[in-house]
Amino acid sequence: MTYVIAVDDDPEVLDTLGRVLEREAYDVSLASSASEALALLEERAPDLAILDIIMPGMDGISLCRQLRRDPRFGALPILFLTAKGSTDDIVDGLDAGADDYVVKPFELAELRARIHALLRRSVRDQDAGAVLQLNDLKLDSDTYQVYIKGYRVQLTSTEHRLLRYLMENPNRALSPSHLLQAVWEYPPNTGDPDLVRAHVRNLRAKIEKNTDRRYIRTIHGVGYMISA
Repeated sequence: MTYVIAVDDDPEVLDTLGRVLEREAYDVSLASSASEALALLEERAPDLAILDIIMPGMDGISLCRQLRRDPRFGALPILFLTAKGSTDDIVDGLDAGADDYVVKPFELAELRARIHALLRRSVRDQDAGAVLQLNDLKLDSDTYQVYIKGYRVQLTSTEHRLLRYLMENPNRALSPSHLLQAVWEYPPNTGDPDLVRAHVRNLRAKIEKNTDRRYIRTIHGVGYMISA
């Protein structure tokens, strides 16, 4: 059974999340703080984590960063559900390693759709071919790691999916709207291009850290491309 952890310090929101998730036949654990969530994570690894940002003690951004530093949760799908909805807030959340971001107040139908998409993409990632290589980039779909000229970096599930799609479509300029449909599975003309920009920036920071080469090219006015 799909196991989901939801973390929010607002009892009403947490109760709503619990009812929505249980209605979808998920196994659910609820936590009102980051410390409670970390204790639950030690007991059992979830298939999805839903995090609030504004919480007493450790906030959701810090919790997300801590999870991404742990190899056990490097590929865990993480969704932020928060009242912090400015562009800067969304970019901060994605920079911390989140896969998606929903702003409160939220429509239940939208939240369910985002959750379904994240879980569906996670299953598809597991079914993908194990290794994909393009030039000196080698992507391992079993471990969510990429190897570049002898060094290795760990990717999140969304970074992995984005890089894999770019590598499967070399020499092709792909617009943010195209990537939102192909990688995030958003319907046409929906989704925020900042979601793509933030993940491209994070991906570049990882795979270009120890080299002067620019692997992911920006095609101004169009989008992004990897050259074969």
